[in-house]
Amino acid sequence: MTDETWRWRGWREATERALYGPGGFFLRPEGPAGHFRTSVHASPLFAGAVARLLGEVAEELGTDRVDLVDVGAGRGELVAGVLAATAGSGLTVRAYAVERAGRPDGFDPRVEWTDRPPRGVRGLLFANEWLDNVPVDVAEADATGTARYVEVRPDGAERFGAPVSGADAEWLERWWPLREPGARAEIGRPRDEAWAAAVSCLAAGRAVAVDYAHVRGSRPPFGSLTGFRAGREVPPVPDGSCDLTSHVALDACAAASSSGGADAEPVTQREALRRLGVTGGRPPLSLASTDPAGYVRALSSAGEAAELTARGGLGDFLWLTRRVPPAEGPAVAPAEGP
Repeated sequence: MTDETWRWRGWREATERALYGPGGFFLRPEGPAGHFRTSVHASPLFAGAVARLLGEVAEELGTDRVDLVDVGAGRGELVAGVLAATAGSGLTVRAYAVERAGRPDGFDPRVEWTDRPPRGVRGLLFANEWLDNVPVDVAEADATGTARYVEVRPDGAERFGAPVSGADAEWLERWWPLREPGARAEIGRPRDEAWAAAVSCLAAGRAVAVDYAHVRGSRPPFGSLTGFRAGREVPPVPDGSCDLTSHVALDACAAASSSGGADAEPVTQREALRRLGVTGGRPPLSLASTDPAGYVRALSSAGEAAELTARGGLGDFLWLTRRVPPAEGPAVAPAEGP
């Protein structure tokens, strides 16, 4: 190993290199699905719910031609599922997959693959488990209570760096103050900026972020930085061998792009999916005698819905919605499709 390879870095820089640098974890061929199970992978009901949400947005905009932007698209599983679910619906969907990894071989040619959200879109921008992988620095209060950056090596060893200062210090003081020695926080300012930038790409419609998240009053006292590999939680080691993730301060993201409306407060996935018709209710037992095959299908669907909405699991994810009226969107030309 060279001295450069083993030098100390802040967690934001180390995460950027480990996830998105040469040979980075998220650039591998297997993609995120090779290592962990998201709502998209758990059931096609999730894509169906997003398709219904897309239909609602189209109706609000008074059009049957609508844009769908899947931010943090992985290998395109969600956007493909939504296109399948909208087939025959009467909607004409212009779809974009936003991902830093390359386009999968043979992927649906109707979907434009891009490394950044297109500007001027009219429709739905949906970011499922994207913000938790936007790299952030970690801060820890030292023995005197001073918040310091935490530096890390590729083997996971940590040490204190400089005191947190400037905009990062202001963010901590507002959103996640560290008062006791040993308390830790992930400085979510880059996520606020990433979300605000994504929302600004909408000319009209809705932007939705779905993620592991917390809000003021429920911050984890020692942060939530962790790693995942092959479906298992592992120590967060920034050597490119695992996912590096931490929960999102979603109320801070909301404030960064807030219109001041009722959509500023995050809601649980359980509630969001319920509103979109995914409830997890069991089919009536009488169906078993009148339509046995239909009963089995309905029972399977109920089980999948229950997983998507489970307390202590996927149902505890938070959804943040930002509505963008036509007059509020950026004055740019409409996005060009594929």
